[in-house]
Amino acid sequence: MNETVFPALGLGAMARWLSIGLLLAGSMASRGDEPAPVAQRHATLIELNGPIGPAMSRFVERTLAGANDASDSVVILQMDTPGGLDTSMRDIIRAILASAVPVVTYVAPSGARAASAGTYILYASHLAAMAPATNLGAATPISIGGESNSPPVKKQDGAAEIPTGSASERKAVNDAVAYIRSLAQLRGRNAVWAESAVRGAASLSANDALEQHVIDFVAKDVPDLLRQLQGRKVKVANQDLVLDTHELTVRRVAPDWRTQLLLVLTHPTIAYGLLLIGIYGLLLEGYNPGAVLPGVVGALALLLGLYGLQLLAVNYAGLALMVLGVGLIVTEFFMPAHGSLGVGGLTAFVVGSIILFDNHSTQLQLALPVIVGVAIAGGLIIVGIGWMAAKARRRPPSTGVETMIGARVEAVNDCEERCQVRYGGELWNARTTVPLRAGQQARIVKVVNLTLWVEPQQD
Repeated sequence: MNETVFPALGLGAMARWLSIGLLLAGSMASRGDEPAPVAQRHATLIELNGPIGPAMSRFVERTLAGANDASDSVVILQMDTPGGLDTSMRDIIRAILASAVPVVTYVAPSGARAASAGTYILYASHLAAMAPATNLGAATPISIGGESNSPPVKKQDGAAEIPTGSASERKAVNDAVAYIRSLAQLRGRNAVWAESAVRGAASLSANDALEQHVIDFVAKDVPDLLRQLQGRKVKVANQDLVLDTHELTVRRVAPDWRTQLLLVLTHPTIAYGLLLIGIYGLLLEGYNPGAVLPGVVGALALLLGLYGLQLLAVNYAGLALMVLGVGLIVTEFFMPAHGSLGVGGLTAFVVGSIILFDNHSTQLQLALPVIVGVAIAGGLIIVGIGWMAAKARRRPPSTGVETMIGARVEAVNDCEERCQVRYGGELWNARTTVPLRAGQQARIVKVVNLTLWVEPQQD
C-alpha cells in the first residue's frame, strides 16, 4: 500500500504561519466589534405648484404613502397654488390627517401663495410655515359655474362679511367655514381668522400670519425650515413626537410626466383650444358620416377639454354662447343667409369666449390675443364663404338640361324627322327639321321631355 509523505515544516515556518493566523483572527474580531453603519434619514419634499385637481391630489397621495412606507422623518409640502377643486383638496387633507409621518406645509418660494384650497391644506398640516413675501387666504368657495354677484352683508358686530346668494351658495359657505374651523381646532390655529378667510375672502402676508397664529414660523428656505423644525413637538396618530431634523437628507419629489401632462390641460388656453377642436371635429363628422378621423379627433379633444374645464372656474353661460356661435357659423355653410348667421355666430362666439373664464378668484385667465386671433380667423372664414357664394352665382350652370344646349351629337342612322343620336356615349331620341345622314354631326338646340331637338352642325 502506497503512503503519501508530506514534507515536515520547520519551527520557523510554523511560527510565521501561526502569527499570520492570529493577526487575521484579531482583525476579524475587531471588525465584528465595530458598530453597524447608521441608516440615512430622509425628509421628503413634495412640490405642489399650480391648481389643485385630480391629477395633483393623486400625486400628493401617492408620495405621502411612499413616505409613510419609507418611515421618513418628516414630509414637507412646498406649496404655490391659486386654489382648485374642493373634492381634490379634501382628498389631500384626508391623506395628511391619516399620515403617520408629520406633514409640514411650506408656502414657498418668495412670491408664492396658498390661496383658496391651499389655505385649507395649510390648516390641516401638523406644522405650517411660510417664506418671506408670500401670502395665504381668499378661501371663499366659488361655484364652478360662475361667481355670484350678490353684494356682501355685514354682521351686526361688524366682525365679518357674509355674502348673500342662493341657498346652495350659503350652504357651501357654511360648510366650508365648519370644515376649516374644525381643522383650526385640531391643530390649535387661529379659527376666527380662518372663518374670515372663508366668509370675507381675507388674506394675510407671512409676517401677519405668524403674528395671528395662523402659521408656526417664517423660514427663508428649506435648510432654515429644517433648522427651525428641530426639537418641535407634534401630535401624529395620537402620539406625541419630537422632531429630529438634524442632518436630514432632503429628497425632493416633483410631479412625474403623467401628472405634468394632465396639469397642462388645466391651462385655459389649452382647454379652450381642445374644446374648439372637439366641437368642430364632431360637426365635420356629422356632416360627413364615415370620415371617422374628424369624429375620433373631435371626441378625444372634447373629452380632454372637458377634463381641463372641470378644474377651472368656468362660466357655463359663456360656454353655451360659444357652442351657439359655432353652430351658427357652420349653418352659414349650408344655408347661406347673406352673412347674417355668420356674423351673429361670430359675435356669440367672441362674447362667450370673453366670459368663459370671467372669474377673478384666480389668475387662470384666457389670453385676450387668443380670442382676437380666433375671432379674426372666424371673420375671414365668413368673408370667404360670402366671396365663394357670389362667385358661384356668376358662374354658368354646370349641371342639368341647360348644359346640353349647343353640345355636339352624332346621328346613328339616316332620318328625315325622327332619329337616334349618340350623346356622351348614350343613345337619345331626337327630332330634326333637316334630314340627317348616319354619322353626320349635329348640334342640340333644345331638350323637350327627354327628346333632343337637333340641327346639322355648320362647318
